[in-house]
Amino acid sequence: MAPMIIDFHAHIYPDKIASRAVANICAFYAIPMGCDGTATGLLRYAPGGESPGSIPPWQGIDRFVVFSAAAAPGQVMSINDFIARTVKEHPQLTGFGTLHPDFEDSGAEIERLMGLGLRGLKFHPDMQQFNIDDERMMKIYALAEGRLPIVFHTGDYRYPYSHPARLARVLDAFPRLIAVAAHFGGWSLFDLALEYLKDRFCYFDVSSSIPYLGKKRSAELIRIYGAERFLFGSDYPMWDPRRCLEDFYELDLDDDERTLILHQNAERLLGSKK
Repeated sequence: MAPMIIDFHAHIYPDKIASRAVANICAFYAIPMGCDGTATGLLRYAPGGESPGSIPPWQGIDRFVVFSAAAAPGQVMSINDFIARTVKEHPQLTGFGTLHPDFEDSGAEIERLMGLGLRGLKFHPDMQQFNIDDERMMKIYALAEGRLPIVFHTGDYRYPYSHPARLARVLDAFPRLIAVAAHFGGWSLFDLALEYLKDRFCYFDVSSSIPYLGKKRSAELIRIYGAERFLFGSDYPMWDPRRCLEDFYELDLDDDERTLILHQNAERLLGSKK
């Protein structure tokens, strides 16, 4: 029997702007995108939605945690409304909201997005252009601490915003904050992430990392941090989620480690077995 699979890192956009959003991401990273960025495109990877691949056995991805980051404060409410509306239409999706450091009333918006059924927050400091430890963000972290998990894009050698050292400062200041440091804690800064985050509590995801780290180093880092801290994620639409699963299954991990990463850690983080 195939294990449950939760993809904890997927971006979706409204159909009318998805192609433009994907083009912007493509330009930002200078990488051709693998998918179209729509919820419909993502759900092709749900059970029954995609033809079998080389994953033994391919049953599809059971649940996706979806989000989008607001590039400007004026986008916050419309993005949260879109994510909330989309997850209500598709039971395979769990939605995270977003905020921006210059949004006028973060407290009210957190209450509103929670009322809409959103289960966490997502920030992409490089694209949103704020430091993770920016003083403007501290109120948001205080409001989220103990209530909402936060997924942070972390790491990029080209920018200072999402350096893992900045996340370490936030974790020290907010010890009850549930944080997911995406991309093994720091895309392209993997060893620095290990230095700053190994002994601080946060989760990690494997998205956009295994092809860069290599399969041997990816498995080594999972064991150094502990498999109980990792989540599977594809970073859709950057990559084909099925291909990401193929990469993951090729790591030298045991069944218990795979089960933790594919769904048990996500269930624990979300506080639900559903």
